[in-house]
Amino acid sequence: MIDVCLAGTGGMLPLPDRWLTCFWLEFGGKAALIDCGEGTQITLAKEGCKLSRLDALFITHTHADHISGLPGLLLSIGNCGRTEPLTIYGFDGIGYVIDQLSCICPILPFRVEVRELSCTERSHFTWNGLEVQSLPLHHRMDCLGYSFTLHRKPVFNPQKAKALGIPVQYWKQLHAGETLTLNGMEYTQDMVTDEARKPLKLTYMTDTVYFPEMVDFAKDSDLLVCEGMYGDDDYIPKMREKGHMVFSQAAELAKESGSSRLWLTHYSPALSNPAEYTEMVQAIFPDTVVSTDGQRMTLK
Repeated sequence: MIDVCLAGTGGMLPLPDRWLTCFWLEFGGKAALIDCGEGTQITLAKEGCKLSRLDALFITHTHADHISGLPGLLLSIGNCGRTEPLTIYGFDGIGYVIDQLSCICPILPFRVEVRELSCTERSHFTWNGLEVQSLPLHHRMDCLGYSFTLHRKPVFNPQKAKALGIPVQYWKQLHAGETLTLNGMEYTQDMVTDEARKPLKLTYMTDTVYFPEMVDFAKDSDLLVCEGMYGDDDYIPKMREKGHMVFSQAAELAKESGSSRLWLTHYSPALSNPAEYTEMVQAIFPDTVVSTDGQRMTLK
């Protein structure tokens, strides 16, 4: 199971009732956080996201509303007694920005490790057993979208194992994909399992104009978290200039990519009531949630 929490849904600046966009993902006892604007540690605490579990931070880009909370977040993590390294992922060159921000929190009880990703092509790596990909987005500066995929083991069939005479103590080994040699015979995972299970996938993209490659990147997402600065399509020309999307474009992306559910986020501070556009956006993609701070779900 993957637990997720959209702890903040605001863009540009925090509001009394809306924190800046940050996304919490927890799997197997470890957590990752995407972006950390001003005051992120406050909304995480409010939503019950435990900093002691935070293992990695993924930065989309270095506009203030996505990274200015880094020093405070690092200090808060340190105050939780952390000593293990914290890994920060971001675009090629982000290490310099992190160094500059860290000058006001120079003494930490843990090491910060920076991993820089390509600004021109997709990157592919593994975090905590999940397959992670990054996609360069089209913003006014280098910006990355992220996807996380859990490849689940096929369903174990004990009747098949019993029919082959394989003792119970070896079942877990076979289900994990290891090859077993027993009494001169070789047994493999496919001999004791049924159909493969669909992977679990979530995709996060914010601060970008729409472009076709986003569809393939988000393909078959169980959850797509995507920005929508405004609900009114009249803002599309203005948003195109500034490198952003509106609600309807995010909904079209969810539909075209075959995603199961869409969470909208990164609202303009001028958009006081995003929920008033719910009916309009659900007419394009029915499984759209006009998110509010603290939106939660478990992918399973």
